[in-house]
Amino acid sequence: MLHLAGLGHRVFAGVRTEEAAERLRRLAPDQITPLRVDVSDVDSVRSAAAVIASATGSAGVDGLVNNAGIAVAAPLEFLPLDALREQLEVNVVGQIAVTQALLPSLRTARGRIVNIGSISGRVALPFVGPYTASKFALEALTDSLRVELRPWGIHVAIVEPGVIATPIWKRSLAAFDAMLENMPPQVIELYGPAMRVVRSRVSRLPGASTEGVVRAVVHALTARRPRARYLVGADARARLILNWMPWRLRDRAVARALR
Repeated sequence: MLHLAGLGHRVFAGVRTEEAAERLRRLAPDQITPLRVDVSDVDSVRSAAAVIASATGSAGVDGLVNNAGIAVAAPLEFLPLDALREQLEVNVVGQIAVTQALLPSLRTARGRIVNIGSISGRVALPFVGPYTASKFALEALTDSLRVELRPWGIHVAIVEPGVIATPIWKRSLAAFDAMLENMPPQVIELYGPAMRVVRSRVSRLPGASTEGVVRAVVHALTARRPRARYLVGADARARLILNWMPWRLRDRAVARALR
């Protein structure tokens, strides 16, 4: 958002807290308008969309970037169903809620929609089933929307990064540890060794810079010929190789990595 503001665009930025809103006001007071919004709350989404529609008027909205997301991790056998519902509510339903609310303004401006997905939306790995399910769903919704909105010239793209240096992974590890404390002992008995390997690797992932994602989003919003998909990061390209393997070979390779 700061990059887009620096290019001269007026940006409406969704935030969860007043502290986050105040930080944005200090960074770009003339170009960024922070809006408190919870994508899992329909009334909150509609309220934010009404503010944007009132501010933009007949000009409409040139672009929407759906980037809200959480990451839930657990063995599917013991995953609390409420955690699965929250994962899908934020990462899938919330994205559609925001899109629906802003589509009248996007249609007015023949704007564009950019969904922030993940390489996990094309390559599923164990113990992050809820997160990967949400990103697979976002891939499908992006493809459907792109064709549905084609008559109005609204292009829809998805950005598919690998691991990016953002707080989502630190928050997810903390949530995973808290969830684990409330799970039955069988979780450790059955999945403990593999889960420890996964947790250790995730905690040590440095994460790539956000610059690649920023470039992809700007291209998707402004290029004369935007792409449908933007694969971002060397690790994303490396993981995509798993999709080209025969499934038995692929499963063996992933299982070996958990030892």
